[in-house]
Amino acid sequence: MGRIGVLLLNLGGPDQLEDVGPFLFNLFADPEIIRLPFTWLQKPLAWFISTRRTKTSQANYRQIGGGSPLRRITEEQAVALKQRLIESGHEAYTYVGMRYWHPFTEEAIARIKRDQIEKLVILPLYPQFSISTSGSSFRLLERIWREDPKLAQIEYTVIPSWYKQPNYLQAMADLVAGELQKFPDPNQAHIFFSAHGVPRSYVEEAGDPYQQEIEECTSLIMQTLGRPNPHTLAYQSRVGPVEWLQPYTEDALKELGAKGVKDLVVVPISFVSEHIETLQEIDIEYREVAEHAGIHNFRRVPALNTHPIFIQSLADLVEEALNSPALKLSQVKQIKKNLKMYPQERWQWGMTTTAEVWNGRIAMLGFIALVLELITGRGLLHFVGILN
Repeated sequence: MGRIGVLLLNLGGPDQLEDVGPFLFNLFADPEIIRLPFTWLQKPLAWFISTRRTKTSQANYRQIGGGSPLRRITEEQAVALKQRLIESGHEAYTYVGMRYWHPFTEEAIARIKRDQIEKLVILPLYPQFSISTSGSSFRLLERIWREDPKLAQIEYTVIPSWYKQPNYLQAMADLVAGELQKFPDPNQAHIFFSAHGVPRSYVEEAGDPYQQEIEECTSLIMQTLGRPNPHTLAYQSRVGPVEWLQPYTEDALKELGAKGVKDLVVVPISFVSEHIETLQEIDIEYREVAEHAGIHNFRRVPALNTHPIFIQSLADLVEEALNSPALKLSQVKQIKKNLKMYPQERWQWGMTTTAEVWNGRIAMLGFIALVLELITGRGLLHFVGILN
């Protein structure tokens, strides 16, 4: 089959505290993270949000050692996958392409060109598809391919999502079972799936399949686990004034505590590597919420990292992709039905869902403009004398 490459896509994270501000700017400058009606607002808003959040985020990263382990773990996954593919008889090379920090996707593509890869498998390390994760990376790759004619020489295929992969489900079930065995009564402990949230408008307005895939993935893991434990699915990491997918993790924990749940095992279902959302948000913030709610036996399932069965699942995905018809980046929208990638909205007048969302966005922009004017002392209100 010749020289094959596997491009592993992930979010990225700051390696040290000095990286936090630039990382946050890159994150919020992505229109798939914050959708605005005017592209020229994207970078100023990203600067404003990242500047306001840097110190708080740095404090969170200090709690987990001063930086994110995501790059190290992802590179370890890449090495393990390469070894597994070589053992299967492939001349294989693996690459890590991060969306918002080093090694950036552009850096990985440069190495792929240098190594003269003949066939490339693009594999996001997000089991479930979302516009804001895999979708954002795919949009970037589409642009890179469009702007570099040399890339036309590389035959490639994309894996949009893979939450149904049997070995992935088995690895998750094994990790859950391992934590359950640490409880006095393993069959009575409550299994709490916590997924990274997205704004509800992504699902209702833009057709993001993320919620459906998360719910189905949860069900498949429970089926694979084959145990009678009760379980709950909730969503973490919401920011900003808009409504996100519910129930929210902190609210669901309080509700379970009020119902008398004492034994809880938390499953980070959106993540395959340890990073800030597992090590700080779940292990520290949500553990504290649970304890205040009366849930004192709180355990968290470790992320997959380089779990052997998980690495085998990635190798299986690559093998299947190499032996199937190629799926191009432009075809992802066809596979994920009703998906609308940015920029996609058009003005709709009247009391429609889209109109209500736009009203909310306009109100948010007005609020942001007011805050910026109060901080800088310059703007329309000062010009007309209202705030002088």
